Amino acid sequence: MENQRLFNNAVIRVQHLHQLAAKMINDFEDSLLPEERRQLSKIFPLSFCNSDYIEAPTGKDETQKSSMLKLLHISSRLIESWEFPSQTLSGTVSNSLTIGNPNQITEKLADLKMGISVLIKGCLDGQPNMDDNDSLPLPFEDFYLTTGESNLRENFRLLACFKKDMHKVETYLRVANCRRSLDSNCTL
Repeated sequence: MENQRLFNNAVIRVQHLHQLAAKMINDFEDSLLPEERRQLSKIFPLSFCNSDYIEAPTGKDETQKSSMLKLLHISSRLIESWEFPSQTLSGTVSNSLTIGNPNQITEKLADLKMGISVLIKGCLDGQPNMDDNDSLPLPFEDFYLTTGESNLRENFRLLACFKKDMHKVETYLRVANCRRSLDSNCTL
C-alpha cells in the first residue's frame, strides 16, 4: 500500500515536471519571431541530448519488455543527468520567462530522485543491486554549459531536451506503476 502511494506520488511529480517543461518551451517559442521559430524547428531534431548516452529502451516494445526495476533505474539516471543542467535551465528560463522560484526545477528533481530511490530500494527488498549502469559516471557533466543567455539555439535545445527527458521518465514510471498494480493492460 505504501509503495503504491509512493509510485502514484512519483508519477504525479514527474507529470508536473513534464507539464512545466512543455509550458516553458511553449512560452519560449511564443517569445520568438516567426523566422527564429522556423529555424529552431529544423535544428532540434538533428540535435542530441546529454541523456542520449544513458542506455534506455528505444521504443514502446522495448519499454514494455523492460523490468520494473530497470525502468526505475533508467528514470533515476535521467533525473540525475539533470541535477546540474537544471541550475542552468532555471537561470536561462527565469531570465526570459516567469516560472516562479528559479530553483523550483532543481528542487522538484531532487524530490523525485529521492522518491525513485525509495522505490528502487523497495523493489530490491534486500537483494543486491545488479545494475552495472548505475556505477558509471554521468557523461559530459558540462554538456549544457555552453548555453548562454543570448544563444537562442542552445536555450531552445536545453528546454527541448528537458521536455523530452521528463516525458521519458513519465512513461517509464507509468509503466512501472502499472506493473506494480499487476494490471494486465500495461500498454503505452
